[in-house]
Amino acid sequence: MKDIENITLTYLTVEDYHQLREAMTIAYPNMQNPHWKEAEIKQLVKKFPEGQVAIKVNDQIAGCALSIIVDYEKFNHQHTYKEVTGNYKFTTHKPDGDMLYGIDIFILPEYRGLRLGRRLYDYRKELCENLNLKGVAFGGRIPNYHKYAQELTPKQYIEKVRHKEIQDPVLDFQMSNDFHPKLILKNYLEGDKASKDYAVLLEWSNIYHEKTTKEPTSTKTVVRLGLIQWQMRPYKDLADLMQQVEYFIDTISRYRSDFAVFPEFFNAPLMAENNHLSEPEAIRELAKYTEIITQKLSELAISYNINIISGSMPEVIDNRLYNAGYLCHRDGTIDRYEKLHVTPDEVKVWGMEGGSQIKVFDTDCGKIGILICYDVEFPELGRILSEQGMDILFVPFLTDTQNGYSRVRLCAQARAIENECYVAIAGSVGNLPKVHNMDMQFAQSMVYTPCDFAFPSNGIKAEATPNTEMMLIADVDIDLLRELNQFGSVQNLKDKRTDLYQLKLKM
Repeated sequence: MKDIENITLTYLTVEDYHQLREAMTIAYPNMQNPHWKEAEIKQLVKKFPEGQVAIKVNDQIAGCALSIIVDYEKFNHQHTYKEVTGNYKFTTHKPDGDMLYGIDIFILPEYRGLRLGRRLYDYRKELCENLNLKGVAFGGRIPNYHKYAQELTPKQYIEKVRHKEIQDPVLDFQMSNDFHPKLILKNYLEGDKASKDYAVLLEWSNIYHEKTTKEPTSTKTVVRLGLIQWQMRPYKDLADLMQQVEYFIDTISRYRSDFAVFPEFFNAPLMAENNHLSEPEAIRELAKYTEIITQKLSELAISYNINIISGSMPEVIDNRLYNAGYLCHRDGTIDRYEKLHVTPDEVKVWGMEGGSQIKVFDTDCGKIGILICYDVEFPELGRILSEQGMDILFVPFLTDTQNGYSRVRLCAQARAIENECYVAIAGSVGNLPKVHNMDMQFAQSMVYTPCDFAFPSNGIKAEATPNTEMMLIADVDIDLLRELNQFGSVQNLKDKRTDLYQLKLKM
């Protein structure tokens, strides 16, 4: 290998043609027509200059990548190289298309092993992101296939390459750069005898692609969470309690938070006035406040421009007692969620029943899920929400002992890792000596992340002081979850063995 003084990535120009022609002749020794004509390169550079780049070593072309933008609907099924290039005239290039299509990429043999090809692929990916295209696609050659064509179909050959039973220098490299085989193209490239005229349509998806819309959109990628670590204390009446509620919402909204999250049964202090009743009767009296509180929270969500998660409150429907909460969107809409797994104490003391509805909620900050306390200890629920597209899981909880809190905390952190999402838990602290079955509370509100390089190594984004009334505010970046899904050290969602097991929701 020659001594390397400099390596540069540069746009290809017409003046580079003679170097390019010589390099392609060396790179494709077994091809009938190994190089492009000068008029064709001129057309490419004129139509789409930023799509044509070269790697130069010591100011000499060592590799090149050529591409166009296409309307992918026309080419995401069977097509030939001649068709996708418009008979080599590039009439298929559409500046308003949705997919970057690679039409050529090579590195000279003497420079292979320096990861120069990776630089070219990385450039294409960055270009795709900058142009807000859906992804990158191309027909990949399988140059070693001719050695196995008598015994293997193209599909069998690709599977053996995927499982490292066969080496294919081109396909191996492309798959290692996150390109995934979609289908086999027949009679793709004329004269490609090594591939027996077959190719593999390979795709890389741009996780940052945003669909264009004529209507304004305000979906955020960096979301600010405001968790309220609520102090249980006596209140004179509902107005007194709601004054404290509004104080927290006002304060959190002044930090421009997107969500205000209350704990489970934050309104329990109002049961004090019915402490002379039995526990089942007292909590049913408390349930009479639920509709009023929800309506007031919705009004606060609108006036303070913040999405409010009401924690949970008792609710009686058809004379049956549930533990439910409401998501009050800042646009005025309201969604209901409910606790599915009630604790043995909730059943024994109050006669509470578990709900049956679980789903993700669309918000102006993306898709979220909400699980009330004990529900987070059942991993199936988090997985169901994850498969529905959840990015943030909120867990309002109430635990009386440190043992109970540890169960919620550890299970919530597990949900963040296994579902590649953020998990925010919000609990209450203090005690209510004049409310039966609500004697004391232990909590430390937290925001958890997956454990990978883009996140804190211990998976904790933010944590409140234990057993102290306070607000915890933290920013979470949704784009980091997309990167984790594609490039994480481990990929929990992708690596699920759905060939062995699956999870179904009975509805």
